[in-house]
Amino acid sequence: MINSVLHKANTRGGADMGWLNAKHSFSFSNYYDPKRMNFGVLRVLNDDIIGAGTGFGTHPHDNMEIITIPTEGDLAHKDSMGNGTTIKTGDIQVMSAGTGIQHSEHNPNHDKVTKLFQIWLFPNKQNVTPRYQQISLNNDAKKNNLLQILSPNPDDAGVWIHQDAWFHLGNFDKDFSIDYQLKRTGNGIYAFVVKGDFSIENNEEIQLLNEKDALGVWNTSKITIKATSENSEILLLEVPMQVN
Repeated sequence: MINSVLHKANTRGGADMGWLNAKHSFSFSNYYDPKRMNFGVLRVLNDDIIGAGTGFGTHPHDNMEIITIPTEGDLAHKDSMGNGTTIKTGDIQVMSAGTGIQHSEHNPNHDKVTKLFQIWLFPNKQNVTPRYQQISLNNDAKKNNLLQILSPNPDDAGVWIHQDAWFHLGNFDKDFSIDYQLKRTGNGIYAFVVKGDFSIENNEEIQLLNEKDALGVWNTSKITIKATSENSEILLLEVPMQVN
C-alpha cells in the first residue's frame, strides 16, 4: 500500500521575531502540531530568513544530523570544534552533533538578508564524535538533473551523514520530467518545492505542488517529477521511515 502526506506551504508553522522570519514544516520551537512531528527520521525542515547583521547566538545540540543549505546570501558559522567559516549560496554544510557541540550562526552582511534551509535528521548512531563538513555544489549540474548533495557514504557525491539518507537538488525547465528511484527499501521521499511548480506522479496518482509545498511518499520505489513552470527547483529528501 502506497502512502502519502501533502504539506501545503500555507499550513506550515511560523515565527517572526523581527530579525528572523521562519517557516517550519514540522513542529519546532513554539510551533506544535502532533500530526506534524516528523517524516520518518526527518525531524526539522526550517525555511529561514535572517535579517542583516543578525543571527543565532551560541547554543548546544547533541545526537542530531544538522544540514544547512543557504539559498540567498551568506551565513557565518563558529562552533566548539574550532570551525569558523562562511557558508555561501551554493554551499551545503553538515554537522553531526553526536556527543555534543555548541555553535553560532549569523548573517555577516549588513545590507542584505540571508535565506536558508536548516534540516535535522535523527542519526542511526548515538553519541558519535562530533564532526563538521562543508562543500560547494556544482550548480550547473542541477540543470534538468537531480544532483546528489548528501548520502551515507563518505566516498559518494555530496556531504555524508550518520543516516541512510540521500538528498538531491534539481532545477528544471518547464515540462522537463525525470524519475527518481529510491535507493533503500523502507525509505520514504519528502519532495519540497524550492521555487516554481511541479507535478509528482506516484503509481499513476498525480499531485500538483506549488512553491514551498511538500509531498511525502512512502511504501513506493519510484516517483516521477515534472516541472510545470520555468526555472523550477526541487529538493528531494530520501529518508528511513523507521526512527531507531
